[in-house]
Amino acid sequence: MVEHVRFGVVGTGVMGAAHAQTLATHPAVTVTTITSRDAVVAGEVAGRVGARVAPDWADLVADPEVDAVLVATPDHLHTDVAVAAAEAGKAVLIEKPLATSSADAARIAASVERAGVVASVLFNHRWVPAYAETYERIRAGDLGAPVVGYARKNDRIYVPTQMLSWAAQTTPAWFLSSHDIDLLTWFFDDQPVEVFATAVKGKLRDLGIDTPDAIQAQVRYAGGAVATFESCWVYPDSFPTMTDSFLEVVGAEGVIHLDRKCEQLELATTKTYEYPRTMLQRSVHGVPAGAVRDCLWHFVDCVRSGTPPLVSVGSAAVTTAVLDALHRSAATGTLQRVDPVVHQASAPREEAAP
Repeated sequence: MVEHVRFGVVGTGVMGAAHAQTLATHPAVTVTTITSRDAVVAGEVAGRVGARVAPDWADLVADPEVDAVLVATPDHLHTDVAVAAAEAGKAVLIEKPLATSSADAARIAASVERAGVVASVLFNHRWVPAYAETYERIRAGDLGAPVVGYARKNDRIYVPTQMLSWAAQTTPAWFLSSHDIDLLTWFFDDQPVEVFATAVKGKLRDLGIDTPDAIQAQVRYAGGAVATFESCWVYPDSFPTMTDSFLEVVGAEGVIHLDRKCEQLELATTKTYEYPRTMLQRSVHGVPAGAVRDCLWHFVDCVRSGTPPLVSVGSAAVTTAVLDALHRSAATGTLQRVDPVVHQASAPREEAAP
């Protein structure tokens, strides 16, 4: 049993900064090193958690005072950092998606397997209580065999125009549908085999951001089930929540709806009407809480005990393979096969319960 885990964090954007602060509250964790392309922000985050600033990610990965590396760079920059960290013998936790091509996902998976390190991807939605309950109900047979699924995750236009400086290097599917593809593939416990997708461009392109406004895709699974995934990030900023999130699973014997547009809370003032987000990241009496915190702490527990994480690199590679095929389909207007990935099952329930 490892008593204490020393983390290095690569990337200090919205998620990287939040993850560093959440990890620093774990009693068995010290965040020792931070690095980012923005040295000023890196210094601010490091100051809040008592860490030093490394000049670049290569220095951080080589740091003997780092046991685990959290990769929170933009989507398309995960691979080199993750591979180097694994090759250096560090545990590796990667923001979703694992990578933005099947080839890069395979590189990461191979490096993790060779090194024998603990590694996972931050598909934190598996720790949302309603999604975890859905998984248990499906495993118990309450819904019968999966028939169809539908998932949408649509953002306000604030996200690609103001929150992400690198929106042109990703798409709403990589950024949003990755969560939903991970969830439905986890629920179905089946291999996705083919995808047909359509992308729509216009609003963001006219604003100088060359990325789709929206993407819809239909994925067929080996067992016959079909799932539709919708991602869009041009909702008006007047929409009452940052993300409109809905998921449906239909089985031969039942159906489950999961609507996270309003997470229990409505707020109306003289200036605004909104649904604040409470499931993923929140503070309860000054202490970080929610699914993101639970996902991070689960990984720490796995590093300390050496047990497999709930989200394996293999399962995350399947999600990347679906997204890779999805973007090929959207670009060509043709049905695309999903690159085969050796599916690594989730950890046994007694070792890695959500």
